[in-house]
Amino acid sequence: MTTERDARGYDAAAAQEKWQRFWEENGTFTPLDDGSAERRYMLDMFPYPSGDLHMGHAEAFVMGDIVARYWRLLGYDVMHPIGWDSFGLPAENAAIARDAHPADWTYANIETQARSFKRYGLSFDWSRRLHTSDPEYYRWTQWLFLRFYERGLAYRKDSFVNWCPVDQTVLANEQVVQGLCERCGAVVTKRKLTQWYFKITDYAQRLLDDMELIEGSWPDRVLAMQRNWIGRSEGAWVDFTIEGREEPVRVFTTRPDTLYGATFFVVAPEASLAAEIVTEEHRPAFEEYLEATKRATEIERQSSERPKTGVFLGVHAINPVNGERLPVYAADYVLAEYGTGAVMAVPAHDQRDLDFAKAFGLPVRVVVETGEANPAETFVATPGDGAYVNSPALEGLGDKKAGVAKITAMLAEQGRGEAAVTFRLRDWLLSRQRFWGCPIPIVHCPSCGEVPVPDDQLPVRLPDLRGAELSPKGTSPLASATDWVNVDCPRCGGPAQRDTDTMDTFVDSSWYYFRYCSPGRDDVPFDPADVAKWMPVAQYVGGVEHAILHLLYSRFFTKVLADMGMLDFPEPFGRLMNQGQVINQGKAMSKSLGNGVDLGAQIDAYGVDAIRTTVVFAGPPEDDIDWADVSPGSTLKFLQRAHRLAEDVTSAPGADAATGDPALRRITHKAIAEVTDCLEGHRFNVAVARIMELVNAARKAIDSGPGAGDPAVREAVEAVAVMLSTIAPYVAEEMWELLGQPPSVATATWPKADPALLVAEQVTCVVQVQGKVRARLDVAPDVAEADLRELALADPAVQRALAGREVRQVIVRAPKLVSIVPV
Repeated sequence: MTTERDARGYDAAAAQEKWQRFWEENGTFTPLDDGSAERRYMLDMFPYPSGDLHMGHAEAFVMGDIVARYWRLLGYDVMHPIGWDSFGLPAENAAIARDAHPADWTYANIETQARSFKRYGLSFDWSRRLHTSDPEYYRWTQWLFLRFYERGLAYRKDSFVNWCPVDQTVLANEQVVQGLCERCGAVVTKRKLTQWYFKITDYAQRLLDDMELIEGSWPDRVLAMQRNWIGRSEGAWVDFTIEGREEPVRVFTTRPDTLYGATFFVVAPEASLAAEIVTEEHRPAFEEYLEATKRATEIERQSSERPKTGVFLGVHAINPVNGERLPVYAADYVLAEYGTGAVMAVPAHDQRDLDFAKAFGLPVRVVVETGEANPAETFVATPGDGAYVNSPALEGLGDKKAGVAKITAMLAEQGRGEAAVTFRLRDWLLSRQRFWGCPIPIVHCPSCGEVPVPDDQLPVRLPDLRGAELSPKGTSPLASATDWVNVDCPRCGGPAQRDTDTMDTFVDSSWYYFRYCSPGRDDVPFDPADVAKWMPVAQYVGGVEHAILHLLYSRFFTKVLADMGMLDFPEPFGRLMNQGQVINQGKAMSKSLGNGVDLGAQIDAYGVDAIRTTVVFAGPPEDDIDWADVSPGSTLKFLQRAHRLAEDVTSAPGADAATGDPALRRITHKAIAEVTDCLEGHRFNVAVARIMELVNAARKAIDSGPGAGDPAVREAVEAVAVMLSTIAPYVAEEMWELLGQPPSVATATWPKADPALLVAEQVTCVVQVQGKVRARLDVAPDVAEADLRELALADPAVQRALAGREVRQVIVRAPKLVSIVPV
């Protein structure tokens, strides 16, 4: 294996130790924050302290570091902070296994990661470091919760929720992936609990509308995922009367124009409406069916392959457009979370309704003639558009838009419905029945109800529970801490109890980027003046897996805080970059597969810079990297070649590059222009390739060209050092020092390409005679058309092709084409 020490003196381990110490002692990456330069805020999604850094971290964090270092070299005052998303279930599980407190495991891992981050050469501002599990931080998470509560955006209600039977806690919809818990993979079930929610649905339309502000700056797939998750639908609310029930039941449909085709009515089994309207005769069958429904996953219930099941509830609904009695069923293919948990069923034009009608022998009535075969015969629904049939109010219409408008207007006029917009997005369920999270600052009083903890009593600190006291019991471990739970009501002074749930950790991460702007303030969560100076974040970097979780929640928080007058912008992140994954042998790394790659071992073998450069050179940031296909050993050899250039330069610092070799200068300035363009466009892998080409050109100039003393060689090698510092900072620092420049290269000036040197010395002009290429001429790029015409006509090959014929026309497109047409 290649050793990290080069024969001519490059010692990666020594360079790492030396420059880490220098950067820390000199505060190299601490922003000035004095207004002397334009500010830029570069932010990586902060890590969870699950252990030491792994190969995924190696890719994720180097991309943002390139941006931060590049901006600093351009002269911006860059803030690039670091912190830890340090509440969460893994720490709690580790504490149970170790008979310890979650903080022990959490903070030990934070220190391990911090050392590794420093070793990895990341240009973080450590003075702004934060941990979301610090009381000094979660005090303000609680403060923000209370502000949301005051605005009606935090509320508590009974509802069926996603329940993980292994982790023994509630999951938000976004944390259920294909019916499974995203954390542990257990099958998620439903349980009815009283839970806290954030009313994100109040901001659904704004979350959609404001995507225009980040279009082109965020990856298209992230915006598409958010649009689909928010799921805006236009249609109508339709009121159905249920026999024996005074208040009508309102359902949402995107196709009110198909109301004449409704032949039955379906209610989600877990919806409270089903239990309310079922007759006593049918209740036993319904309750049995309800229990079976609870055992089914949401993905199973929504599967088109699953046979349709249900039970008749013994009542009928009245169709508001024709007065028909529609039998009402409870069926698990309808979810309580959709609309009001009830739907009108139009089997001819909806496949799920048709499958149910077929299973239960219910009528199928076509009301839109699409030209396709009759669904009652083929059992294939026809959801398309066409002429209306069997629809008295719509006869003669063949346009869906007109049909929807007419039925909606008719319903509104009769007081039986209205036009509506609904969203797939549901309110954010934030209660968690776990210990290691931010306590909810609410006291429950028998007399006063829900009472917010006064601001001057924040933070509500976690009690000291550990080991077996944290084991899942179906309720929060906090409920067993009676000395902590039982308190005096802040309002009336009577006996009361604290809320025993903790907040979803996504609440902590929905505002941390504001806190970085005012890390030392103990009187406010952040100073709006500080935030106005630094935000929005200029560049955010993180995985696409957070598209509908952290990124959506952060956008919601930002809009609420703007409405509170704490911000003057609607979006938190100006630009977003997603990075891929590091895999091995075509598969995700895992202990079970035995294909894991230890980041620390790779660094020990090749040095930090070789690993960073290998990761960057492997492909675009958003692509996955297969570690089996890359060669950090080859990368190390390249870095050693770059280092040797700095050892070989003999001209003095400040030598006039203009007096140096013109050919090498043109190569250098072309490289500067192309690397600059690549970094601006986040084509980091191409930037590495261009630096490699410049290293080769400089080596050739030293060995077989103008020599090591030529000022153009110094210019080229200094450009390599500065540009390479964004990717391989340690070797770049060593090169900069060898070149006689004051430290640090991280605070040097980005080289500027001279436009005069970007112009090619000569270009090739193609000369055609009657459309055939007869000659190629090397000419100056700025050659005049008249001169180029004369050169072309005088060329011997052209003269031979003309063979004495007169020229009828000469078309000149300087400097690249001359076309000659003879008589």
